Amino acid sequence: MSEYLFMYFLAFFAVFFAVVQDLRTREIANWVTFSLIGFVLAYRAFYSIYSDDLMFFVYGLIGIVLFTGLGYLFYYSKVFAGGDAKLLFGIGGIFPYYSFYDYIYYGLGFVLLLFAFGVVYTLIYSLFLVGRNYSSFRKSFFEHFNKIKVYFILSLLLAILFYLFFPFAGFYSSFAFSISIFLMPFLFVYVKAVEKSCMIKLVSPGELTEGDWIEQDVVVNGKTIRKNFAGLTYEQILLLRRHGKKVLIKNGIPFAPSFLLALLFFFYMAVF
Repeated sequence: MSEYLFMYFLAFFAVFFAVVQDLRTREIANWVTFSLIGFVLAYRAFYSIYSDDLMFFVYGLIGIVLFTGLGYLFYYSKVFAGGDAKLLFGIGGIFPYYSFYDYIYYGLGFVLLLFAFGVVYTLIYSLFLVGRNYSSFRKSFFEHFNKIKVYFILSLLLAILFYLFFPFAGFYSSFAFSISIFLMPFLFVYVKAVEKSCMIKLVSPGELTEGDWIEQDVVVNGKTIRKNFAGLTYEQILLLRRHGKKVLIKNGIPFAPSFLLALLFFFYMAVF
């Protein structure tokens, strides 16, 4: 197991730099993500030669390939931004694989843990955003609330019906699930209100960086820059700068800290 500790430390430092960049600039540089892949593969190759164990390298390479597939899946399904997806690539090579089931265990286990920490972290982070923009958040919340009031009534009825007619699930399970049903519209309104009041801002073209997400299509000198998940390209930014066009940008919540929390937990489980 000691041969894997070095890769855990490599991943920790790479993810740490990714967190700093993500919090400061809302993007993760390619040198961070691709350096992790390069160092992991180089270490596995060196150790394979040293120990005369080719499979040590092969297992890691397969792990990177599988996690790369997961990264692309999350990217194109709009779960991850590009930097988050690339960060996942290299992490796939650090785990101790010895069989097919290890890929399922570490792949599924890390991803589930990543999203579990991500939900908690995102909620806490959003509360700080709400605190800093409370007046605009309050206005936006009630605007969305008034639009879907009927869904709050329906969710309440569904929660009551489930609690009354599915007692076989157990008292605590039925109660918890009923509360979850009732809170779903509140969660939807909360997320939309946070997005509108805290994460969308008008910026000058000089502040734009590649990958920024525009909130709506922009027409510049007869050309249309369309809203898409990949974000603005360098050429589009130059066009906006030439014409001094301000645009509405949507800032996402930096997700890299969730990687750090999940990695630290995995490291703790591996060592202790």
